[in-house]
Amino acid sequence: MRAMTWNVWWRFGGAWREREPALLGVLADARPDVLALVETWRDADGTQADLVADHLGLPSAVFVPTGLPPVPDDPDLAGVEMGIALVSRWAPVATRTVPLPAAQRPGPPAHALHATLDHPAGPLHVVVATLEWEPRYAEDRMAQAWALADLAADAALDGDLPVLVLGDLNARPDGPQLAALTRQLADLWPLGGGDPAAVTLSSVVPEAPLEATELIDQRIDHVLARPGRAGGTLRAGGARLAGTEPVGGRYPSDHFAVVVDVELTS
Repeated sequence: MRAMTWNVWWRFGGAWREREPALLGVLADARPDVLALVETWRDADGTQADLVADHLGLPSAVFVPTGLPPVPDDPDLAGVEMGIALVSRWAPVATRTVPLPAAQRPGPPAHALHATLDHPAGPLHVVVATLEWEPRYAEDRMAQAWALADLAADAALDGDLPVLVLGDLNARPDGPQLAALTRQLADLWPLGGGDPAAVTLSSVVPEAPLEATELIDQRIDHVLARPGRAGGTLRAGGARLAGTEPVGGRYPSDHFAVVVDVELTS
């Protein structure tokens, strides 16, 4: 099974329509079975996730609004929501939205999306999330990492298949947030043979948020997993980045995507 996560930069930067064909092209080349979208949009006509699902020929798209990052106060963007989404080859039999801790940041909290997919081999649990990124809300980010780890570790999710956590977690490989997450979950990037020097938020991209000094030129987008049962094993391969080149002089997003092939045994 091919898992993929991509922060697709919402409608930031003003040229979102021009970026959309490149986004869809990268996704079509990657051919994910399970795709997490972060900083994705919903407007009065529908969701970006639905457009992606149609383009990829995948039957399921679930969108959840979330408070991260806040929607800009721009009249041209009025009514457009910020969210996370899951596009998948298998339809969900259940979904739930789980608020993440936000004691510091005002406004709507961040959320995680937990979907139980109807995979032929059994229920496949997938969690999509994004965590706080601003240094002034560092306590929130740490609390969110612990909460996300606990959500994925819940014994109610045990079964024959691994539990997946996908998203822009704003967690660098050597940081405390990923350390908290990997107490319960495995980072599939090294397990899948990914380049140790890879970054997903690169200063090469002209639109990259250089002010995010803790996160820039780091691998902060992740595919994590745990075995479906205690003592189980995880196998992954083909870990790689996507969306790393400009198309028509423009990068599809300010983040690169992460792709990992996961063996569905536990």
